[in-house]
Amino acid sequence: MASLTKRVLNLNKLFKHVDNYTKRLSSNFTYFPDNEKPVEGETLKMNMMQAINNAMDLTLKNDPTAVVFGEDVAFGGVFRCASGLQEKYGNDRVFNTPLCEQGIAGFAIGLATAGATAIAEIQFADYIFPAFDQLVNEAAKARYRSGGQFACGALTVRAPGGAVGHGGLYHSQSPEAFFAHAPGLKVVIPRGPIAAKGLLLSCIQDRDPCIFLEPKILYRSAVEEVPVDSYTLPIGKAQVLREGDAATLVGWGAQVHVLLAAARLAESRLGARCEVVDLVSVLPWDTETVCNSVKKTGRCLVAHEAPLTGGPGADIAAAVQVSAPLLCCCVLLWADVCCCVLMCAAVC
Repeated sequence: MASLTKRVLNLNKLFKHVDNYTKRLSSNFTYFPDNEKPVEGETLKMNMMQAINNAMDLTLKNDPTAVVFGEDVAFGGVFRCASGLQEKYGNDRVFNTPLCEQGIAGFAIGLATAGATAIAEIQFADYIFPAFDQLVNEAAKARYRSGGQFACGALTVRAPGGAVGHGGLYHSQSPEAFFAHAPGLKVVIPRGPIAAKGLLLSCIQDRDPCIFLEPKILYRSAVEEVPVDSYTLPIGKAQVLREGDAATLVGWGAQVHVLLAAARLAESRLGARCEVVDLVSVLPWDTETVCNSVKKTGRCLVAHEAPLTGGPGADIAAAVQVSAPLLCCCVLLWADVCCCVLMCAAVC
């Protein structure tokens, strides 16, 4: 009875703070830079846009078959991720395309299957849907269609996604769940500059089609000391960014930083240390790392910007319940995170 009373009192304390958390704008969060370097050697301070540019620069330099293309890419693109590349490598390797996402994807698939390294940019992830058929029915099914005799080739489709707080219906969407339903694709979402460079280089070197969704709010707000040399990070391998035993918090992209802030809040207010896991990729996703964490903590919270219905969180929650039956499991969207983490740590 005493234990129950204590939990109720803790819950009452939390309710006083609910209004403050729900008023927080989706674009208002604290960025937590990576301190660990994936490789030794010289580093340079870069934001995420510069890290992505650097990854494509290294690819164009080292791979003579590599080409970068998309709408307005010749002058750097809307977010300037390709800035300076056409001047450096010529307009036959870095060039504009017509305003036709289906055409961009179809052209990219043709290049990749012919042996080139294709890096296509969709100006906003919200505009990727005209290319959906090409990506899920052609690129993703190359191995299946050929009975395993050939692959799609080196095809990476970059697209800025996620919320910024003012993007409206055509500049705020997170479409990762649509592509996560398509076997044959890899869907990767970085959390910052170091991760973005290493994961993008992994995608470019992969011989299966990769959808690389870049949280656009991080382009300039995320700054880290990024290794200058080329390096890769494994796709499909989650990273435990903060160890704990009170609850497992799972996210990807910009949402990771919201979870890190929520974990700090739970520790400062409740003395509960939460474990934070960056999924890194939603297809494939690292079942082993997530489930091992949940077996330790007994509680799991999955948070993402993608719509709740049919979102990746539902798949993760279902897999966790099968592999690691637990006390509490919930899936939620961005604005609810801080309050729900506190509730999960205090009450469940």
